[in-house]
Amino acid sequence: MMRTTRKIAVAIAASALLGTTGGTTAQAASVAAAGAAPSACRPANHLAKITNASSSAGHRHYRVTLTAPRGYDPCRLAGSPTDVRFSNHGSESGITAGRYGSARTAVTFGPGRPVHFDIQVPNNDCGVLADEVSFTLRAPDGEIPGTSVANGRLRVAAGTLVGPVRSGA
Repeated sequence: MMRTTRKIAVAIAASALLGTTGGTTAQAASVAAAGAAPSACRPANHLAKITNASSSAGHRHYRVTLTAPRGYDPCRLAGSPTDVRFSNHGSESGITAGRYGSARTAVTFGPGRPVHFDIQVPNNDCGVLADEVSFTLRAPDGEIPGTSVANGRLRVAAGTLVGPVRSGA
């Protein structure tokens, strides 16, 4: 009986480590061989920074750049982040962001392969200051569990849109 219990416990632990769970969320599958290292797409495994970007007619733009340190496996991202929230010194702004662009184009993200997305804000001299953006990344087959956070100063307003993730810093 003890031997059977131990075998069952080992099987359950192996199943958990291999991520063989069902559900509708993407599991941030690695581009490399499974199990070599943790995925760079997981929120705890990457860094995100907000910087000013070039303005366009009627809009201010901010770039959110994601980088992954060495030791993480590359992964695939696609589309615009979801559940985007803006806050300033820990207080939520109440501004919600829409999305624009293709959700189909996938990009590889990982160490040495930064990615970025655009935050487009109407340039109507209104809006509120923010110093943090939280968001959920998307893989080609669904959302990646967890919330990523980027820091940097920006001003957001009603009508703010978030673009799809693209390759490069």
